[in-house]
Parts: sequence; C-alpha cells; structure tokens
Amino acid sequence: MKNLSINELANLRHNPSVSVPEDSLLQLPEKVLQFGTGVLLRGLPDYLIDKANRQGVFNGRIVVVKSTDSGDSSAFDQQDGLYTLCVRGVELGQNIEQNIICSAISRVLSAKSQWQSILDCAQNPDLQIVISNTTEVGIQLVQDDISQSPPSSFPGKLLAFLYARFKAFGGSQDSGLVIVPTELISDNATKLEAIVIELAHRNGLDSSFLDWLENANHFCNSLVDRIVPGKPDASTYDGIVKELGYHDKLLTMSEVFRLWAIEGNEDVKKILSFAQADEGIFVEPDINLFRELKLRLLNGTHTLSCGLAYLAGFDNVISAMQDDNMSAFIGNLMNSELGLAIPYPMDSKRPQRFGMQVLDRFRNPHLNHQWLSITLNYTSKMKMRNVATLLNYYKIFECVPAYFSLGFAAYLQFMKPVVREGFVYFGERDGVLYPIQDEKAEYFYHKWQESRPSQLVESVLQDKNLWDADLTLLAGFAQSVTENLENMLTHGVKPTLDAFFLRNSIAIPEINATI
Repeated sequence: MKNLSINELANLRHNPSVSVPEDSLLQLPEKVLQFGTGVLLRGLPDYLIDKANRQGVFNGRIVVVKSTDSGDSSAFDQQDGLYTLCVRGVELGQNIEQNIICSAISRVLSAKSQWQSILDCAQNPDLQIVISNTTEVGIQLVQDDISQSPPSSFPGKLLAFLYARFKAFGGSQDSGLVIVPTELISDNATKLEAIVIELAHRNGLDSSFLDWLENANHFCNSLVDRIVPGKPDASTYDGIVKELGYHDKLLTMSEVFRLWAIEGNEDVKKILSFAQADEGIFVEPDINLFRELKLRLLNGTHTLSCGLAYLAGFDNVISAMQDDNMSAFIGNLMNSELGLAIPYPMDSKRPQRFGMQVLDRFRNPHLNHQWLSITLNYTSKMKMRNVATLLNYYKIFECVPAYFSLGFAAYLQFMKPVVREGFVYFGERDGVLYPIQDEKAEYFYHKWQESRPSQLVESVLQDKNLWDADLTLLAGFAQSVTENLENMLTHGVKPTLDAFFLRNSIAIPEINATI
C-alpha cells in the first residue's frame, strides 16, 4: 500500500470513501502565511480554506511556518502538503463520517533552517493573510532582536516578516495583511498587536513603519472551537487506512462541529472570502456573542454536569448521554435554564441553535471526554462560567433554577474530601478514591469536617471570596441546594437524579424580561 502524495491522487479518485482534490487546486497561488503545524490548524482553518478552494470562492493556498524545534515536518514534504481529515460525529441527529484529502497547504518551511525563504514570502503580492496557533504561551512579550535568523519569539518572527513586507512594497497601504491569531486566549489579536508594536519600538524601527504597521494591517481577534484529537489509535488508524487504500502519516481526526469567529469589518470580510464557504465561519464586528455562547452553554453545562455525572457512575460524556435521565438533565439544564439567562444581549434563537449543536457534540460516539478531567479547577470554573448566569436567571425569572440547583449540590458533594495525603485530597465514589484537583480542596476539607450539610451550603453560598456575590440572597436557592445535597448523601447520587425526574415536572418559566 502506497503513501499519500500528489502522484497517488489520480488513483484515489475512484474511491467513494474519500474526497480527492482536483489537480487545479494544487496550482493556486499562496495567499496565507501560517505559523504553526498543529492538528487544530489542520482540522479547522486549513480545512475551511480547502473547502473554500473547492467551491472556488477563495482560491489560495497556505505556506506553513514550523516555528519550534519540536516535532518532525518531513511528512509534509513526503506527502506534498496533503493530509486526510477524517470527520466523525453527529449533526442534526445524523451520524457523519467523511474522509477529505485537504490540499490547502502548499509547503512547510522551518523557521530554524529556512528563515530567509520565509522572509522571501513577504515579497509575494498575492499574500493577504497571516494565521497563527503557537499555543497560549506563544503570545508573550520577550526581549527579541528581529535581525536574528530567526527571532526567538513568535511576535518577533511576525514583526520581522511585517518589516520585510513593508520594505518590499515601499510601505504602500494596500500591502498590509489581515492577521488572525487562533491561540486560545481572550482578545488574542489585541494582545499580539500590542506586543508587536512594543517590539518595534524596542528594535528602533522608524516611524513610517510604525504608521504602516498600525494603519495598513488588520489584527483580528478570533475564537476557534473544534475538537481535533489528531491521529487515532493504531487499530482505528489501520481500519481507516484499509478503507482509504493508502497510508497517511498526517491523518487527522476531528469532530463535525466547527466554529471560527473572526472580528473584522467589511474590508476584512472581503479579504477573508473563505468565510462564504462554511456556516461555521463568522466575520463580524463583535465576536463576544460567540464567546458567551461557548462559555455559558458548552463550558457552563460541562461544569454543572461533571460532578453529578461522575458521582452517578458515568465516566465519560457519551455514556451519560446514553442514560435517559442524565441526558435529560444535561439538555434541560442547557436549554431551559442556562440558555434563557445568558448575561449578554442576543436573539433568543442563537442559544437554541447553539445548544442543539452542543448536544450533538456530547452525543459523538467517537469522542471520549472523561468527566473527571472536566472537574479540574472545578470551583474557579463554576464561578467564571455559571455564577453570572445564575444571577441573571434570578433577575429575569425570580425563582430557583431546579437543574442548576441539582448540579450545584453535586459539585458540593464532589468537593467532599475523605482522605488527605500531604497536600492532595481525595473524594470517594462507590468505595474508590478520586483526586480533587482544585485549589479550594483544603477549604472544602475543613468545611465538610466542621459543618452539617445545611450549614455548609449556607457558608459556601454566602462566601463572596468564592463567588463575588452572596448567593444566599437568591430566594429559595440555598434551601433547594441543601435538599438536593441531603438526598444525595442519604440515598446516593444516581437514585437522587432518577427521583428528581419522577418527582418533578418542571415547567420552563415564562420570559418576563428582555434577555
């Protein structure tokens, strides 16, 4: 069996199991410079650009910069930049399995050994866009000399490239670039731009370049969301290779869901024409809406469900979604409570649509999300993701959110340490210890030793150091959490969950205020 390469494409076009690019796509000009070779970039931006090229709406390829010494990029050279993206998951209740040979990458250059070749790309008049994913630590200010070959940091490399661009085109305004970092930090482009400007000052670059840097280029904040596990395990890989008929060292798995929200004006939107190709790409003046949807619905539901699901006996998300009551809890929590009280103005249909997509993601049998890993930093996540939603729910509906209460009670039980080994604390599920990986573990260790459940609930809810608010002021919330917690301690978590649905027929509250 041969390896994936340009020479093999003609032979693969007869295989219905894989989508093969036309030869014309391999001749498109290089319009994008990308810092990073990771699976998230291949599974989202590169895939979306490939999709746009197939539709004839972008017509450009990507020069990839390998910025670090780790990893081996030889597979890109051996496979002519081609790789297979295997999309697996659920969309609108339907199972999706797609295998796509992506051809958006034209070549991969090493910053360490091919820096001059990278700078030469600055002279390309077709180049329009810079994309990056250098991990969160990549966007940091470090003292850097852009005359080095290469500069040490990602912002230093970017500045050196932009300076080369400025000189190549004589500082013309239309030679500026659209720069879209995808690192998973808030306001990623705003922070990157500030660092690049500071480095320009430290490197003594002239005022005309600084003017061009700030006025001819667009630094666009962006938010990406797609689970891209990367290469599958050996047995899964062997099964896919047998189906496809070729080996692929870069074969990458991803879920179906994709979101790339980019902050930009109409001029930016014209340059990022690939946004037309997929409903998961948004170029809008404000992307905070997408950040709120992800934070409150996806992340918030995870946080309010993880302790309950784990203590009820479910190790991963898919097993919880296969249980009627646990699945109903997750869906009702998201759609009947959290989605109605997101503390950000938006069309009410937005959270409904996003919530349905999240539930499809939770039902994906190809992903193995462990609930225990989701409990990491449980308390800080609860505060960041859910407290504002709870307060807004009370502002709108003036009643107890029943699912939220049950999830919060499970959080308190999960945070009950029964064993301390040095500075490590452990809870217990069915006689088996689990680690409580939370900076407040010691706090809860003492609370549980000193207090009855009702006292503990009262004390924790009114602790402004935890929540920046006194949650006992929310009418009925402390009593509801206490009743749920006492039921869990007396009868067990899964029986309490099951009895919750037998006992309650919870109506969705009427909206009496503008969300």
